[in-house]
Amino acid sequence: MNAQLSAFRESKSDDRRFYIFSPTKTLHLKTDSKEDRVAWIEALILARSFYSLRSLSGRITFVQSDVSVSTARLRNRMQQHGLNESLIQECEQIVLTEFSSFRKQLKLCYEDQLSLFGSCRHHFEEGKDASIIQGALTRNDFSSSRHGNFSEYSTTESDEFEKQDGADLTCEDESTFFDAADYFIEPNDRSSAMLSSTSCGEGLLDIQMEDSSHLLPQIKRRSKLPEPTEKERGISLWSIIKDSVGKDLTRVCLPVYFNEPLSSLQKGFEDLEYSHLLDQAYQYGKMGNSLMRILKVAAFAVSGYASSVARPCKPFNPLLGETYEADFPERGVRFFAEKVSHHPMLIACHCEGKGWKFWGDSNLKSKFWGQSIQVDPIGVLTVEFDDGDIFQWSKVTTTIHNLILGKLYCSHHGTMHIKGNRQYSCKLKFKEPSLLDRNPHLVQGFVEDDDGNKASFLIGKWDENMYYSNLDTSKVKSVDQLKGAVLLWEKNKPSPNPTRYNLSSFAITLNELSPDLQDKLPPTDSRLRPDQRHLENGEYEKANAEKLRLERRQRMSSKLQDNGWKPRWFQQDGEDGTYRFKGGYWEAREHGQWDDCLDIFGENKSQVNEKDIIVTSNFVTQVFTCWESIQTRQ
Repeated sequence: MNAQLSAFRESKSDDRRFYIFSPTKTLHLKTDSKEDRVAWIEALILARSFYSLRSLSGRITFVQSDVSVSTARLRNRMQQHGLNESLIQECEQIVLTEFSSFRKQLKLCYEDQLSLFGSCRHHFEEGKDASIIQGALTRNDFSSSRHGNFSEYSTTESDEFEKQDGADLTCEDESTFFDAADYFIEPNDRSSAMLSSTSCGEGLLDIQMEDSSHLLPQIKRRSKLPEPTEKERGISLWSIIKDSVGKDLTRVCLPVYFNEPLSSLQKGFEDLEYSHLLDQAYQYGKMGNSLMRILKVAAFAVSGYASSVARPCKPFNPLLGETYEADFPERGVRFFAEKVSHHPMLIACHCEGKGWKFWGDSNLKSKFWGQSIQVDPIGVLTVEFDDGDIFQWSKVTTTIHNLILGKLYCSHHGTMHIKGNRQYSCKLKFKEPSLLDRNPHLVQGFVEDDDGNKASFLIGKWDENMYYSNLDTSKVKSVDQLKGAVLLWEKNKPSPNPTRYNLSSFAITLNELSPDLQDKLPPTDSRLRPDQRHLENGEYEKANAEKLRLERRQRMSSKLQDNGWKPRWFQQDGEDGTYRFKGGYWEAREHGQWDDCLDIFGENKSQVNEKDIIVTSNFVTQVFTCWESIQTRQ
């Protein structure tokens, strides 16, 4: 019996009697003495307050995150048997890994129980029938209105309540008597639950992920960009447009003041800032909870838009063949991306996580509307879990507003379909903004099974958080109007050093280049791009000069692609298929084998223009003429 849904009452006519009322049954209990009854009531109230669902996320830690596991006894025993150090360390790592896995599974089981209690409590408080929970409870015919709103604890002035309640009992819900020494066991109603997650949000799962962090290497990354060496000049897009009248727009080079020190390849990895959602989705799937898995995948699909708020600058367009790697062992992910085509511009990426893989390619189609630009992403993003579960979706439309006048901002709108290959799929609607909209950035949707039945509903904002609920959210304008909603994802706190680019703490680390890393990177990595590096250092004049030089070289990429150039690390599935990672990059990185990688950022010594050839030829002719005259004089 769940204490959260029950009321406790004493009988004044009998010092040894007390009653426990729940929505399904009434227990009449009799103790051996008055003191025993007091002890029972105090214990029940204490249990209720300790497991209060209202503040559960802040109170229950379940397993302390600082619990240490000692392998000293195992090490000593193995040393006594003469085993070498490498084998001992391997055995210790196996023990720690298995222990961490067991703790993960234990917490997920515990979390599912708490989720069920939270869902029940919400529906009972609303006075609704338990059938709304869709099988989460056994099908007992009852109404919570029989005892009114259950109080925390009360004492009856007489036994009239007992008599009245006894008369109301049916043969199916018969009064049951227990002595204080007896015990009762609540049947397990969790096996048939359709929706199984936690009512306390991310608390327990966050602890769960932190508990295994001691098995991952801890890497310290930078928290701010370098101080600029030059003072930035103010510049307006309108003045550039006026100066470009009558010029070939394909040869107009925008100054670096409109860029942020990141490439589009690095922006692709920024979309995986909340990759822990996929880690959690993988764990839920292992526990057999397919519904929570797709809810976490949906939250991940929305979370990629959170970094686009108040980002006034555009990323650098990568050169053909430009690559970017991100090895973040402290997150358990490894990412790689490459620009695989110049016309049309295509970027392909591949990421490996703990139990999942993520890949996709992206092309952009844009429309200019005078004061705004509409960008429609073309491409499919895929997440595949190790158990064969696959989810695919495409990004929604992005519009950049106030290009000429006013404050620059972006909005995301449209419908996102997340298609699964098994039981569930998801549909999310990104609300299009309007002038009178009081609730911008709203995202609403639902999860449905193969038969078209809606299993859960989602609501939130793409720049703040996402929640799920058993109740229909289509007519709700904000999550504040929805009781019992459960948090799936919440945006991280802003960086204390965002600079004028308004980068998040995660984005600040993406272009970091340490001496050790520089020796391992191929010459095509975005971190080695000179104009981007100069911009990050605040060397604006050098950045503009390098950007102009590289864009001139980039115009040769079409000819290079027409002559049969192929991506180095990706290949296309069929003529119109998605670009997939071929592999081999991380092996080449380990051995430093970059001989077949072009130096796309350096001076192209193999290309000499016609004017340079004429000048060089004239100079050689003059040298030979001078040498012949000297020989004649001798």
